[in-house]
Amino acid sequence: MKVAVVGATGLVGTVMLKVLEERNFPLTELIPVASEKSVGKEISYKGKKYAVVNIDTAIAMKPAIALFSAGGDTSLEHAPRFAEAGTIVIDNSSAWRMDPTKKLIVPEVNAHVLNIDDTIIANPNCSTIQMVVALKPLHAKYKIKRVVVSTYQSVTGTGVKAVTQMMNERQGITDGPMAYAYPIDLNVIPQIDVFQDNGYTKEEMKMILETKKILDDEHIGITATTVRIPVMGGHSESVNIEFEQDFDVAEVRSILEHAKGITVVDDIANLKYPMPKDAHEKDDVFVGRIRRDESQANTLNMWIVADNLRKGAATNAVQIAELLLQKELI
Repeated sequence: MKVAVVGATGLVGTVMLKVLEERNFPLTELIPVASEKSVGKEISYKGKKYAVVNIDTAIAMKPAIALFSAGGDTSLEHAPRFAEAGTIVIDNSSAWRMDPTKKLIVPEVNAHVLNIDDTIIANPNCSTIQMVVALKPLHAKYKIKRVVVSTYQSVTGTGVKAVTQMMNERQGITDGPMAYAYPIDLNVIPQIDVFQDNGYTKEEMKMILETKKILDDEHIGITATTVRIPVMGGHSESVNIEFEQDFDVAEVRSILEHAKGITVVDDIANLKYPMPKDAHEKDDVFVGRIRRDESQANTLNMWIVADNLRKGAATNAVQIAELLLQKELI
């Protein structure tokens, strides 16, 4: 069981290695892959040193699985090459997500759609993953009609450069690298990714389109506003859900409490609700502020938080790899 991690020295790649180790994934050989400037560097995994190799070397080593977190262009160019060599690719970029021939997988939601023919599997957008984990059990019970979501997303979703920008600003350093067009510390930026012709950002359209694909329901109405805020630890979402059927709030809470991958933190009497710092380095999706929308029938409000580098990226990818083993697809 050879496993390649493509983008092993990046922010998400580093977390992928950590998650593989924590979950004791049954690999026999690790193949860390990065750009030419990182080739030869060593990374540590379970107390053993592994030299970083380039993509051509990794393909020649014929890994069983390749976890990709190296950007869309890299994935478009090289994921098919791995697949042709017999490797199953699990890709964290947006390159393959909306390709009708590729599956977009969140194991708690649509594990059943994977089959032996899936050689390139897409890992959804971080903000989409945490939302659909919470939506799926409620959709199964009440059938979702419409979703309105506003996100409050961590700078870690942009990468190391954004973290550096925020920390520099907090220290009064004004000539450091800028990941954003504006200061992020003590600020909120209502733009994630580039704007599209319809006035939505690419991140907002990802949430809309990916949610419909994962839930396999094109009839759900979805609108999104995605916002970058100066926090670490995870993404937060305010989600308003209109159902076709009415619901009991206590039953909603019970459904979520018994759903796989969800931790309910909803005790307003004691000021308990999910926050990014509480989700940091955890794999569950945290849900709280569960309450009826009193302005409209059959409508619910929820607050959803998850670590975007773990469940929103690395952990979900490793869970897909685990699923391949469980279903004996590899």
